[in-house]
Parts: sequence; C-alpha cells; structure tokens
Amino acid sequence: MFNRARRTIRFALTLLLIGFAAFAVVGLWEHYMVAPWTRDGQVRVQVADIAPQVPGQVVELLVQDNQFVHKGDLLYVIDKGDYKVALDLAKADVASKAADLEVKKNENERRRKLTDLSASVEEKQIYEGYYSVAEAAYQTALANLEQAKLNMQRTEVRSTVNGFVTNLLLRVGDYANKGSPNIAIVDSDSYWVNGYFEETKLGSFQVGDAAEVELMGLKDKLAGHVESITRGISSPNATVSTQGLPAVEAVYTWVRLAQRIPVRIKIDSVPPTITLAAGLTATVIVTPSAAPTPTALSEIRSFGNFIKDR
Repeated sequence: MFNRARRTIRFALTLLLIGFAAFAVVGLWEHYMVAPWTRDGQVRVQVADIAPQVPGQVVELLVQDNQFVHKGDLLYVIDKGDYKVALDLAKADVASKAADLEVKKNENERRRKLTDLSASVEEKQIYEGYYSVAEAAYQTALANLEQAKLNMQRTEVRSTVNGFVTNLLLRVGDYANKGSPNIAIVDSDSYWVNGYFEETKLGSFQVGDAAEVELMGLKDKLAGHVESITRGISSPNATVSTQGLPAVEAVYTWVRLAQRIPVRIKIDSVPPTITLAAGLTATVIVTPSAAPTPTALSEIRSFGNFIKDR
C-alpha cells in the first residue's frame, strides 16, 4: 500500500515536472521565436547639410559645435564686398535703362502722332522697335537687380531646420564654395528608431501598433508606434560577378537564418532624462493590437513537419 502511494506520488511529480518543462519551453519559444521584439535596433536621424548658394570667404561665424539652432538662425556670413558692388552696378544699370526707355518712349510717341507726310511708316516702325528694345533692356536690368539683391541676401547663410550643429570644422577665413556643404545640422524633429525584425516575426504586428524602445544603459523608455515596414532590402545573389554572371551564395540546408527587415518606429514621446543621439543601440518591443499572432505550438508543429519531410 505504501509502495503504491509512493509510486503514485512519483508519477504525479514526474507529470508535474514535465508540465513545467513544457510550459517553460513554450514560453521560451513564444518569447524568442514568436514575440515581436528585437535587440537589433538603432536610433536614426535626418541630417541637413548646409551649403552656401554663393561663393566667398567666411568673415563671421556665429555658431559653435553641438550648439542648438532654430530654423532661420544665422550660421555664418560670407564677405559682402563683391556682392555690394554688383548690387550698386545693377541699381545704376536700372537707372540708366529707365532713362533710355523714357527717351525711346517719348520719341516713339512723337513719331506715332505725326502724319504719314511728316514721318514715313518705316520711320515709325523703326522708332517703335527702338522703344521695344529699350523696354526689354529695362526689364533685363530689373531682373539683374533682383538677382543682385538675392545674392546679397545669400551671403548670410541660415539654418534650414531646428537641430544641433554637429562636427563643426568651418572657421572664419575659410572659403565657402557654392553648393559645397560645410555645416551639418542634426534635425532634432526627425528622430526615429529602426528595428531590424526577423522575417518570421513580421506577421505578428502591423503598422500603427504601439512600440516601446529601450536604449542601452538607460532606465527610462521611449514610447512610439510602428510607422512603416521596409518593402525591400538588397540581395547578395543579385550581385554581378565575372563575365556578367550572377554571384550566388551557397545555402546550407540545415542552417537557414531568418532575414532581418527594417521596421521604422516613430517616436511619440521622449522622457526628459534621455538625450537622443543617432546611432544609439535600442531594443524594440511591439505590442500587437489586432494582428493575429501565431502560437508557439503551431510553430513547433511546423518544425516537426519540416523534420518529418526531411
């Protein structure tokens, strides 16, 4: 009787341990293989490359490295000397062309009012042509004046975004080339997180689902949501090798690593204790809302069927 009870207890304990083990296996499978989370995340940001629209020597620099600037703030000033001369010349040219236009207009009006006996039709057409040419020259002078004014304004280079001046190497006395970036500004309004999710987890969430971002070494977390899912990544098998042939990588039948797809996480709120910087390592955890999540048991069955087919 005692031995029978002892065997029953042993059997029950064995079943209990098996149950706990199965529960632990299912839980670990759900957590690592199915749950939509990844440690492979990174903070990203847009960077505005500021380039002058007119060339010249930098005569005044008004910002420092890592300084916060607002959109429209003055960053540096280019020597205005040549552009002031060009503006004065354009103003003088406008005045000259305006005076010439007035003369040609009066001459044309006088000829137009004369009879054909006093002035021939050909002469009237000639003076009308003089007037048209003078009017076109005046309009050209006005356009040149506007361009000169615009160039003068462009000697003051301003920020195009709100953000932080980064890696500032520009100094007073440097020559600024037209169209060549010389100041980089991290756009503080453009931070986002890229979470690189395994392809086996993409079906467990959808765009709009809430996301939580944990930054390495920081206690507080970022709140956000799934903004978009990348629709394509480069394929190493598409690379062209010698003789124009495709370079196809070897595939190992029993080792098939899931591809990682970038998922863009929009940051909704940032705790005041966190200083965001592009490149920070992040863990991204998505909370699915309505998307169906595959169960661990179905995954195990699929894996079992795969083994059976082999």
